[in-house]
Amino acid sequence: MSEGDGPALVLIPGRGLEGGALGSVAHILAGEGIRVLRVGSRAEDEAGATLEQRVQDASDVMDHVGIGATWIGGHGVGGTVARALSAQRTDRALGVLLLGVEDVDVPIAPAVPILIIQGSDDDVMPQANGEKLRAAALERATVVTIEGGGHLFPVSDPVDTAFAIEDYLAWD
Repeated sequence: MSEGDGPALVLIPGRGLEGGALGSVAHILAGEGIRVLRVGSRAEDEAGATLEQRVQDASDVMDHVGIGATWIGGHGVGGTVARALSAQRTDRALGVLLLGVEDVDVPIAPAVPILIIQGSDDDVMPQANGEKLRAAALERATVVTIEGGGHLFPVSDPVDTAFAIEDYLAWD
């Protein structure tokens, strides 16, 4: 689903968050002049789709709607897909946005900026995951913490999440 006009941001929801889970964040960003493209996983079986399939799906959707190089991000597993997409298709990623960080060994494209937004009370993807990733890319990674935010902070705190994204990107 795509909404808004202006520079594009691709958002990939985490496992179990298909549909409108990132809709409030997308709607707020669209109101701030950012085009947001939400890319879901394969409809037939989200849990069965491999990381490679999800990366290909996101790249195919970007091609289909005519989005070239842009910021690519996601929540949880969606962020892992964004990381893999940025590394495999370096021509696609101007930056990577991670809404919570999975503790997985998935690279990020070299030299792209990384914005990590995490909930202070996330017990699924704790702050330590984001700090570990930031330490591996100190010169290009920024961490923003949503105070009191749990694992679903993009859903429970969409205004704070959207404004952290918009403030960092400064696309207005």
